[in-house]
Amino acid sequence: MRTPSLDAVRGFRRPVYLVSLGQLVNLFGSGLVYPFATVHFHLEVGISLGVVGFGLLLNNVATAVGTAVGGFAADRIGRKPVMVTSMALSTLTLAAYAAVTNAAGFVAVATAAGLTLGLFPPASQAMIADLTDGSERDRAFALLKVANNAGFGLGFVVGGVLYTIAQLAVFVADGLTCGVVAVLLWATLPRVRRGDDGTSSETTAASSLASALSDWRRAVTRPRIVFLALLNVGFAVMYAQMQATVPVVATETLGLTSAELGTLYVLNPIVIVTLQLPLVAAVADWRRTRGLVVSAGFWAAAMLAVWVVALGPVVGASIPVAAGVALVGTFLVLRTLGEILHSPLVSSLASDISSEAKRGTGLSLVEIAKRLGFGIGAALGGAFFDLGIEVWLWPTLALGCVGLAVGVLALERRVTPAENGAARAATAD
Repeated sequence: MRTPSLDAVRGFRRPVYLVSLGQLVNLFGSGLVYPFATVHFHLEVGISLGVVGFGLLLNNVATAVGTAVGGFAADRIGRKPVMVTSMALSTLTLAAYAAVTNAAGFVAVATAAGLTLGLFPPASQAMIADLTDGSERDRAFALLKVANNAGFGLGFVVGGVLYTIAQLAVFVADGLTCGVVAVLLWATLPRVRRGDDGTSSETTAASSLASALSDWRRAVTRPRIVFLALLNVGFAVMYAQMQATVPVVATETLGLTSAELGTLYVLNPIVIVTLQLPLVAAVADWRRTRGLVVSAGFWAAAMLAVWVVALGPVVGASIPVAAGVALVGTFLVLRTLGEILHSPLVSSLASDISSEAKRGTGLSLVEIAKRLGFGIGAALGGAFFDLGIEVWLWPTLALGCVGLAVGVLALERRVTPAENGAARAATAD
């Protein structure tokens, strides 16, 4: 294992830093809105929570569709055009939230915003993969993760001040940040598109729709990328608990207010910004699948920490609030360590087991699987609570993490050492 250092942020080609900067600005805009969107549209505009929830569901579905389209388009016409188009369109769709006055408008805008934003991730990830190799690729995806969380955390702070001054300004500012990113990427990024056959983007763009859909179908039915996508569904089920179920445990069992819970949740971006790059650099000599196994272990331990809190009322023991808060904090730290390893390693692995010509599509499939897992995770957690057996959710999820580790090791047998990052250690030596 290597000693972590700030060398993890050095040595990338200029476009890698530009994409990371664009992500930071974009997520800053998301952070402006995230804490207040549901409250605003329910309490201020008067839309029922059921409709708000339905709109957010359609937002996620549209994001998944946009991700599929974005991955395909990134392979067909290039990474840069898709990223710029996504940000330019999102300038309008996100700012349109400020004009929402009824339920129908909210649902329409939420759907449109999900579609335009969904175009961006596979194109940006494919460009990062195109411009990096080996352990550098893992570090680049880690840098992207740090930029995302730094921007989101800063937006959360600024949005709190801005919302108290002018509520609608946060939605307009969110849209404007996308406009800034569109201009930044259009003016500074090179046009990067790599393919196995060397054909030009103009030639591929002229292909028939039937041929294009056939190419996409072949790309997303390759067994190894589908296997990795299915594993990513499982990881996303774990991700979903931070938003869907843990807040319920913290508020109902420990009596935390929303402000106290929000303050506690700051642990997530703090740990990511502090440890993302050093930790990924420290495991640079590992096979990526081994890092994912360790990630599953962190997730399992995190679920068991919440289980201790949830067990208190069941066994008739009143857990001290301080101890409960410490356990929820432990959950946040452990699940964040799992996230730190999972996010860049799964993206790098997906990049290497996809052909260069189909890389954007492969990455989009993995991202779509993550979106699906978020929905499944929220529904699963809600079912356990509705049935009154929520205390058994946490050991069930911990066992699921064990299953994920076994699945990752099974995938390891299907990838070559070079695809799994083993060549990185030899390069470093």
